[in-house]
Amino acid sequence: MRSANARPLVGIHALVFVSGWSQEEATRGVRLCRETGYDFIEIPLLDPTSVDVASTSALLDETGLEATCSLGLSFDTDTSAVDLEVATRGERLLEQALEVAHGLGAHYLGGVIYSAMGKYMEPATVAGRRAAREILKRIAARAEALDVRVGVEPVNRYESNLLNTSSQAIEFIQDVGSPNLVVHLDTYHMNIEEEPASAIRAAADYLGYVHVGESNRGYLGRGTIDFEAIFDALVAIKYAGPIAFESFSTAVISQDFASALAVWREPWTDGTDVARHAREFIRARLESRITSDAGSESHGKK
Repeated sequence: MRSANARPLVGIHALVFVSGWSQEEATRGVRLCRETGYDFIEIPLLDPTSVDVASTSALLDETGLEATCSLGLSFDTDTSAVDLEVATRGERLLEQALEVAHGLGAHYLGGVIYSAMGKYMEPATVAGRRAAREILKRIAARAEALDVRVGVEPVNRYESNLLNTSSQAIEFIQDVGSPNLVVHLDTYHMNIEEEPASAIRAAADYLGYVHVGESNRGYLGRGTIDFEAIFDALVAIKYAGPIAFESFSTAVISQDFASALAVWREPWTDGTDVARHAREFIRARLESRITSDAGSESHGKK
């Protein structure tokens, strides 16, 4: 854990800028990430085989940016499926994503990697949970050998039937028993399923990645999420891991991705503008609290 005055790295999900990761899109995404002042870019690996690792690595080296990677599984690659062929496809996809993340020099791979990212019509089964647990145990071990941490992101009830809350993610990680698994919390999803600040505090010993997104997927502070309480909680637990801004709009993302996430409108039209606003919003709240916390500690030592 870093000291109280540590500044977590602040990054942004690439789909704020681009709809995919072709060479042209990678160039644009990395350039805009740097221009808007972020420390790292989160690269989606929905199709790891489509990523040109060498060219993306060169872009990252050229700009000095770091990278993290994420993905969500489909019903055809659901690691919680009782159908062995489906679960095996999911494990293979995670292996491919892990290799790409490692090739890019990323030290984090996370997301909805324990089930499909979509609406289930029935509760999770014991067998499905067991299948996901066994696969994640193997993936976490492979990732540890590559110096890549693996994040389990609980999402809302309409996007998974397995992990919807911080406590469920913690229990799942405890069941897997791998020190290389961390909890990945997302303010958008927490705002639906639980009280975000309490969830953050409860996950203090497991928290390894944070997505910051507004309730309407738009500009931070223009929805219903209590970000003041959220940043209070992050600083209180001395969280020093990555924080990534995540926002989706049909102005940028593909129709397939929009349909998968039920994004039916444009909460914003200018990715560069929403990115700059988000960076200032996040940094301002971190800086004010970290500075205040450090000052309090210094005063207490006198």
